[in-house]
Amino acid sequence: MILIADSGSTKTDWRVIDTDKKISQMQSKGFNPNYDSGDFINSVRHQVLPKLPATIRQVHFYGAGCSTKTNCVIAQEVLSSLFPKSSISVYHDMLAAARALCGHQAGIACILGTGSNASLYDGAQISQQAINLGYLLGDEGSGYHLGKILLTHFLYGTLPIELTQKFAKRYPKVTRDKVLENLYHKPYPNRYVASFTKFLFDYQKQPTIYKLIYDCFAVFFDKHVLTLKDAQQHRVHFVGSIAFYFSNILRQVANDKKIHVGNVLETPIAGLTLYHEEQL
Repeated sequence: MILIADSGSTKTDWRVIDTDKKISQMQSKGFNPNYDSGDFINSVRHQVLPKLPATIRQVHFYGAGCSTKTNCVIAQEVLSSLFPKSSISVYHDMLAAARALCGHQAGIACILGTGSNASLYDGAQISQQAINLGYLLGDEGSGYHLGKILLTHFLYGTLPIELTQKFAKRYPKVTRDKVLENLYHKPYPNRYVASFTKFLFDYQKQPTIYKLIYDCFAVFFDKHVLTLKDAQQHRVHFVGSIAFYFSNILRQVANDKKIHVGNVLETPIAGLTLYHEEQL
């Protein structure tokens, strides 16, 4: 049996493929090797292990933060404690996106969720990776980026009055001091900031909000996608909640930049399951 995991900082989607290619699914808390693994380990023990039908032969784990050897070793050790009899492979979430979106075809794979990333995929491996500076310096086009621009407009008082009133009514606890507390003194500040994209989704047809989203996506294309070799000659695919829920604006920006958009998925787990099923 094969176990596949797609893990972000918030949640992990799991799929089991048995010898008859029957697929089972489950979910646990997320895991990022840059943070404490205790909650993830406990969640897997209670929400995943009891539901596994038999001994797992292989574990294919795709994780946020698994882009360095050090972090991959951390992830490997955590997973080995949970699946001591299994062969474990750890991959970066960028490869998850590429395999889920492109399969065995060449193309450009992008992640637009809480964070952002882009890479050129040759059908087997990542051949070129766009520079990723993380949420403090980069993550253009991501939920964090969108939420940050919205929050700064609100706190500076530069949103139109109607939007300011709607935002204040929905988020009465959002003040300068509360925002700074969440950014500097609480865990996962990127998740906190990205949570405000729900407001953007609800008012995306309002001209100011539409332009805010459009401009963030434009920066993503300019700083990430268009830095990849022959970007306009490849189909560009996307995975992530931001790409999925704002796909109409994303496609418009791409069209304006002469970029051909292919698949847009909310999560990569279905595509990853198909990819590994073909290997059996």
